[in-house]
Amino acid sequence: MMDTVKNAQATPDEEMPYADLGLRDEEYASILELLGRRPTASELAMYSIMWSEHCSYKSSKVHLKQFSSIPKGNRMLVGMGENAGVVDVGEGLAVTFKVESHNHPSYVEPYQGAATGIGGIVRDILTMGARPVLVMDPLRFGDADHPDTLRVLPGIVAGIGGYGNCLGLPNVGGEVVFDPTYQGNPLVNALCLGVMPTDRIQLSAARGVGNVVVLLGAKTGRDGIGGVSVLASATFEEDGPANRPAVQVGDPFTEKLLIEACLEIFDAKLVEGIQDLGGAGLTCALTETSAAGKSGMVAHLDRVPLREATMDPTEILASESQERMLAIVTPDNLPKVLAIAEKWGVIATAIGEVVEGDRLQILWHGEAVVDVVPGSLADDGPVYHRPMQRPADLDSLQSQALPAYPEASAELLLQMVASPNLCSRRWVVEQYDRIVMGNSVLAWPEDAGVVRLSEETGLGIALATDGNGRYTRLDPFAGAQLALAEAYRNVAATGAVPIAVTDCLNFGSPEDPEVMWQFAEATRGLAEACAYLETPVTGGNVSFYNSTAGTPINPTPVVGVLGLFDDVARRTPMGFREQGATLLLLGDTADELGGSEWAWAMHRHLGGLPPRVDLAREKLLAEVLIAGSRDGMLDSAHDLSDGGLAQALVESCLDKGIGARVVLPAGLSPFVQLFSESAGRALVSVPRSEELRFTEMCSARGLPCTRLGVTDGTALAVQDVLTVGLDELRIAYEATLPALFG
Repeated sequence: MMDTVKNAQATPDEEMPYADLGLRDEEYASILELLGRRPTASELAMYSIMWSEHCSYKSSKVHLKQFSSIPKGNRMLVGMGENAGVVDVGEGLAVTFKVESHNHPSYVEPYQGAATGIGGIVRDILTMGARPVLVMDPLRFGDADHPDTLRVLPGIVAGIGGYGNCLGLPNVGGEVVFDPTYQGNPLVNALCLGVMPTDRIQLSAARGVGNVVVLLGAKTGRDGIGGVSVLASATFEEDGPANRPAVQVGDPFTEKLLIEACLEIFDAKLVEGIQDLGGAGLTCALTETSAAGKSGMVAHLDRVPLREATMDPTEILASESQERMLAIVTPDNLPKVLAIAEKWGVIATAIGEVVEGDRLQILWHGEAVVDVVPGSLADDGPVYHRPMQRPADLDSLQSQALPAYPEASAELLLQMVASPNLCSRRWVVEQYDRIVMGNSVLAWPEDAGVVRLSEETGLGIALATDGNGRYTRLDPFAGAQLALAEAYRNVAATGAVPIAVTDCLNFGSPEDPEVMWQFAEATRGLAEACAYLETPVTGGNVSFYNSTAGTPINPTPVVGVLGLFDDVARRTPMGFREQGATLLLLGDTADELGGSEWAWAMHRHLGGLPPRVDLAREKLLAEVLIAGSRDGMLDSAHDLSDGGLAQALVESCLDKGIGARVVLPAGLSPFVQLFSESAGRALVSVPRSEELRFTEMCSARGLPCTRLGVTDGTALAVQDVLTVGLDELRIAYEATLPALFG
């Protein structure tokens, strides 16, 4: 017999399997108190989903509040709380951008997990009223030569490329990092950015008694059931999960039609509210829209178009089938919405209505299977102040001596550029379309992706994502700030002004006090740095339970920074453009190799302290890089980060095949100068005609500027240290990933 509300009232003592759905004893007690009775099976599933870590942020809310206190500036149009933040970029345009995780599904089923990660983040952006125009993909895998990396990486890359390419969205950047800490738990973070007129912003609230609830898009199936409450809110066991039905299945062609239909509906101003169906499916969409509008709602599940006719109400509510949206439409506009959907070949079905009162009733063939106050699901979930404890091994990690420094040599340089974390990502990015739509101005291997928004004026944006799990393991506060600083620096290196931030905070289990201490320190560090750099957080994602067999990943806050161009024609590329330009190092180099690529790649050593953070220097460096771009003084600019000056020189040389002759200044050893990862630095090439003007600007602003040499020839030559031909460097740099992954 169907478990209806009447049945629940009549059988108050019936035991419910709440623990199997991830609910704790005290959480179930709260549900009983809220309802005044036992829940139906459908209600229990809804509470387990909406109160899961993934949906409710119950362990992170108390720490994320810090982001709300960061000054918003005058560009923020929509902040945290909606599907994505919205930022005014001028000329009547706004952009919305966000990064989210799809980690566990991508380990279970690499292709579909990654593909639907792209599909989900694209719908988050569409929901705000924007046309999606780009994606990015920060990725983390286990050891590059581990058999399971060979299983997951090709599938994940193919899923990202397959879905994004079919949607016609350029992939303009991201990261690929290898480290054994991610062996049983790869990180698949996906970012999307969209653009819209400022008067087309859509919000999710369901308001207006009598308005119709319309389900748009694909039919509902059994895929994705348990995705957010099981996969995303629990750790993996040692042998990993085998729960493939909990992974959604994507259809990018249906999503493309859905995008075009929704944009036409938005332009015609036909919806009162809109919400995508991603994690938690109809459960989330119905409860969040009614809760946001403080409205009552009645929904009829038997009207939902199904792929499998035998699905019961609980399955329909929990399904995370992709390519679906929920719109709130006035009765007068309903025929127009249905007509536009039919024109685009999109299924559109009226499944409910907004009603008086404050209750969400969900019916199955006329019988209520759910009768709740929607806010109790969307807003009143548990909030935990989890115990925190500084990791017991942190002091010993930080006090570890680094391996003995070697002599800098051509052999060492070739080993470093061929190492998995520094080698070329061409094998990955060539599976993505970087120039589709024709507005990609810079993409991999550039410091940031740059996309034109207006063909008339050249208005555009830059985006970069960064994060370093080793730095954050050694010092979570500094590690999060270094992630922000690097993305901020990358955006500024292209010449764009950094204006806003999104983040994806990937951590182990919140039930581990050491993990919660790392999380608290990282969020504190990120919030303080965002306030100092005047880059408000527009929104983001927390991904907990990234642990396998009780061992957490390195804490990995991934930070995306948005930058703004008045005209993308003045962007600065990272590669040397022509022979005879002057090479300058901006910033100070110190002996900072704790957590470095050299220590890891050459010695598998993780210890010491990460590079020192100097936010004032980062701000000053950005100002100089932006001014140099704006005033036409720079041929190229490349930030210094992983691999230090040596890596920046190699990448800048190889970009267009232009060599360099370098003379290192006296003081620190050549090894430290080449491989230190001190922050707040950039390598620039300046035309001889602009050298004096640029160096005088640096001097006037108080930014250290060291002349290193000139662009010249077909080799990278560091006087009295090493000389390597670019052909030899290119072979070492390009060969690693194809050799590993075919």
